[in-house]
Order: sequence, then structure tokens, then C-alpha cells
Amino acid sequence: MIQALYKDIVNGYKVSIKDIKVLLTIDTETLTFYSDKLRQIFCGNNFDVCSIINAKSGGCGEDCKFCAQSARYHTGIKEYDLLDDDTIIKQALINKEKGALRFSIVASGKRLSNVELQRVCNLIKIIKHDIGLLICCSVGLLTKDQLIELKKAGIDMVHNNLETSESYFPNICSTHSFNDKIEFINLCHNIGLNVCSGGIVGLGESMDDRVQLAFILRDLDVKSIPINIFSPIPNTPLGNTQLLSYDEILRSIAVFRFVLPTKVIRFAGGRLLLDDYGKKGIHSGINGFISGSLLTTNGVDMDYDVHLLQNSGYSIGIIKG
Repeated sequence: MIQALYKDIVNGYKVSIKDIKVLLTIDTETLTFYSDKLRQIFCGNNFDVCSIINAKSGGCGEDCKFCAQSARYHTGIKEYDLLDDDTIIKQALINKEKGALRFSIVASGKRLSNVELQRVCNLIKIIKHDIGLLICCSVGLLTKDQLIELKKAGIDMVHNNLETSESYFPNICSTHSFNDKIEFINLCHNIGLNVCSGGIVGLGESMDDRVQLAFILRDLDVKSIPINIFSPIPNTPLGNTQLLSYDEILRSIAVFRFVLPTKVIRFAGGRLLLDDYGKKGIHSGINGFISGSLLTTNGVDMDYDVHLLQNSGYSIGIIKG
């Protein structure tokens, strides 16, 4: 069955939820073998490496139950306003030298102020044109006018994770809605901006929730899909959540590849929880990393990632998705 479905997808077929439910009865080794074949057929051996900077940390008024940066929880993280321009530019230079193709400016909070946004727009111009990196940002649920300013500055992609399925979302956040995020992604597309959006596996959601998320992302035509492995943060409401097994993580990755065969499916946070730092994932359908420093948790060193990818037969290169 899986071989026939694989051939159908190669010939242009889009899987249904019924197809995925059948796929999930298949053993992990076979499932990930074919998900990786789909990655090879549709995306080749290019691997898209992104880096980020935690440009504004903590003090967020939202109540996302997984997040160390919410002001509602006492997690002991460093809190600071938007970093100075020189610090952000220096980190972009370092990340490019290490092998990153993209650099994303990430800021806590529901949205940046207009003054903060103008600083980010100036940084976009410098990092894109003077340093030569593709530039992205994750700066909250911006307004239409603010998004237009980002587009004028030359932003390559705007990030905003859906996090999980629509039905499970109320279990992880009450201060904004799933529909707020959908409307934001649609607004980005209407303005002509590419979107990076994915989620977190291991929040207590079911595999059905992950399947629903994959299909929503397909309907939204999101170009880049980060998959984060939940790393419980002490003193947050989900701080005692049990970690997912590696087997379930790999099966989740495979589901996303079957639903989204042409896209960049990007291993993001949580790889340090895995004994191989995600090596099995890059043979299960993954074709992108967020590498190096993350936000409030540690990431995998970029030198290690570049070495891993080269030894695994990949070339670091842009994938349009």
C-alpha cells in the first residue's frame, strides 16, 4: 500500500486524512524510508540551514503554556529589550561564516511597536544587502501596515507558528486564538510575503492533532515548516510533560513529509534531547535545520550540523518549497 501511495504522490496525488490513518499502521522503518524517498524526489539533496537570534527576550503578556518568555511564569530567563544593532549584525556575520543561509530576528511579545519595527526594517536592509543572508523575522502578530513596512525593507519570510491543531490550541493558549494566527498568515500571503509556520510536537497532543496541523499548513501553502520537539520548561504549566519517544517523533516527521512533499520541513528546537541530535530525522523526510543558538533553550552547534550534513550526502542550499 505504501509503495503505491508513494508512486501516486510522485505523480501528483495529494494524500487524504484517510490515507494518513492507514499509513500510521505501518512500521516506522518502512514509513520513514518512503518519506525520505519523497524528500529526495521533490527536494533533492539540498538542505536549508536557518539561524536565529533571540533579539528581544521575556516579558511577554501572552500565556502560551509551553513558553519560558511569558511574564506569567517565573522561569528565571534573561529578560531584555530589543538588542542593539551592532550585536544583531555581529551575530548575523558569525552565522553566515559558519554556513547559515538564513538569519531570523525573533522578538518576544504579541507584536513589536512601530519604533521597534523601524529598527528591525533597517537591520533587514543591512543583513540582506551588506552581509548577503536571506532575512526572516518572528516578531508577533503584526498589523497590515507593519507587514507592508517589512516587505518594503526586503524581508524574505515571516514566521508565526500555529503550534498545534485548531482543536488542541485552547489547551496551550488563551490570550490569542488559532484563528488569529490563520488570519495573520492569510494577511501575509495577501501582501505577498512568504510564511514559515509549523508547530511543537509533545505538548500532550495526539498524532491526530499533528495530522490536522499538517493538513492546515498544506491548505495555507506555507513554504517552511519548523517542527519543534517540546522541551519542558520548569515553572511553566507544561513543565512536567513527559517527553515523546524518538519513534513517535520520526513518525510525526514522516506524516508531514507525506502531506507536504515539496516543502522545507525543518527540525527546530529540541534536537539536543535526541541522542543523535536529529540524524535519524534527516533520513526520515527532514530537509532543513534551525541551527546554532535558539531562544531560551540550547541548540545544536552549527559546525556540528554542517559536518553532519556533509557526511550524510547533503549540500547546504536554498529550497523554495
